[in-house]
Amino acid sequence: MVPRRSLKNRARRVYISTLQTIKPAYIELYYDRIAPHLKTSSNNNLITLWFLALLIGVSVGAATLLFRYAIGAVQWLWIGSTEEAIGSLLADTPRYMFFLAPIIGGIIVGQILHHFIEAKRPHTVADVIEAKAIKGCHIDTRDGLWSAIVAAVGLGFGASAGREGPVVHLGATLASLLSRASTFTHEHRRIFLASGVAAAVSASFNAPIAGVLFAHEVILAHYGLTAFVPIVLSSVAGSIIVRLTIGEFPAFLIPEYSITSYWEFPAFFLLGLVAAMVSIIFQLSLSTAERVASSFEMPIWLRPIIGGALVGLIALVFPEILGVGYDTTDDALKQNLSLILLFSLLVAKTAATAITLASRFGGGIFSPTLYLGACTGGAYGLIAAAAFPEIASSNGLYAILGMGAVAAATLGAPISTTMIVFELTGGYTLSIALLLTVSISTALTQSVLGMSFFHWQLSTRGIFLFQGPHKEIARTLTVSDFYTPLENPEPLELGEDGKTPPTIRITDNIEHCLRAFDQHGLPSLPVIIDKTDSEIIGHAKHVDALDAYNQSLIRAHEEEHH
Repeated sequence: MVPRRSLKNRARRVYISTLQTIKPAYIELYYDRIAPHLKTSSNNNLITLWFLALLIGVSVGAATLLFRYAIGAVQWLWIGSTEEAIGSLLADTPRYMFFLAPIIGGIIVGQILHHFIEAKRPHTVADVIEAKAIKGCHIDTRDGLWSAIVAAVGLGFGASAGREGPVVHLGATLASLLSRASTFTHEHRRIFLASGVAAAVSASFNAPIAGVLFAHEVILAHYGLTAFVPIVLSSVAGSIIVRLTIGEFPAFLIPEYSITSYWEFPAFFLLGLVAAMVSIIFQLSLSTAERVASSFEMPIWLRPIIGGALVGLIALVFPEILGVGYDTTDDALKQNLSLILLFSLLVAKTAATAITLASRFGGGIFSPTLYLGACTGGAYGLIAAAAFPEIASSNGLYAILGMGAVAAATLGAPISTTMIVFELTGGYTLSIALLLTVSISTALTQSVLGMSFFHWQLSTRGIFLFQGPHKEIARTLTVSDFYTPLENPEPLELGEDGKTPPTIRITDNIEHCLRAFDQHGLPSLPVIIDKTDSEIIGHAKHVDALDAYNQSLIRAHEEEHH
């Protein structure tokens, strides 16, 4: 029998021998794979990055609540309630207030634009994309706050737009402000900007997953692991702040809808085509209203007043178009609206939103696209049920699908929009049908218009962030191609403030020209030969510049397809 002491000594020798064999392998593994990544993470200030993203989420969540309360406070002045769903309250409101409220809002908005915002327009999601692309992620805090005030006043007094766009810009403004207080790289500042946007979408819609996807899809335009964690932290923080305050229920509480038959999928496909048509008409209406408004030379303070009067006239017939419109969208989802009313609201809401945005009231397009999509789907569902009563699902289900399809096609963000609709309605069982309608609608809209609404807004300012003939036109089309020459040159006189007025050169390309119009907020600019010239040789109008650009695009499109 082997002594116990001998067994212990033998076990100790085996253990030491094994340890001596394994230890170098683990040390080598540590230095080869773990240590370099730990050093990189330390150099990248990873923990600080996450902490600041969390701080951005909390700040943006609180700012979103303040913005919503501000809209409610303004609304209380003429409705007597701060509730978001104003449909039931309008019955007790004097009808003349439907007309007067938007005018009063226009008076206040006009004075803010005239005195406090240099560009003479409120800033939106497109400005966030511009800041990320060409401005080093810098957003002016003053412009951001005043833009939020303009939107709160306009929406509170019944302007027909969405609150999400202003909230996204406000969130990006706060993120830009906080990131400037640090020494992070430009790459990190882009992540912070996207984090602010994610928190804004999450807090505004109570949809944290959609906030993450929207920030990647629309702002960053790519998906990256480095950005994913801080954006998630910010989005979750923003959502928690709102849920702690107003609850965690979805924006729309709808009945349980289900697909009746898989034979309906051709109908879902056709709904995608119809939704694309609605999105295209809506976007063309927005651009047409903007061009018509820009063709009239008037003081900037007068523009919102005229727009408010026009919106008020529409509201006298269809008060459902006032404000954000979530209550009407909810009625469409719950099948509470007739076919004639759904068609009427499609036209009325499109016109009211186009007038609102062209009048510089502020506000976004997401809520209006949800509104239009729900009306489109609801009307389509009623027709489908009449044509195929045995297999057609309820028109409420079609309203959900239409809501996602129109919004995705307009925003150019099919993935995040699909998730927003999921989280807004809780309708996860409709995922296959929703993905089909969203993809068809987005693809058809892109093939016709070539860009999302946000990129169209940027193109009117001379900022072209997409590839194709548009970029070449932006560089080659010059002021000489569309300006109006003077028979006799005029001297360039100093303005009332003693400063030289803004000018553009005859050799400036359309990209530079449209940026100048956006920067100075003027309908026309004097044209000179070069920077040292003191004579005006003509004038260039903003609307003429847009016409020249659009005509060049049409010619390029024809050459490409014929």
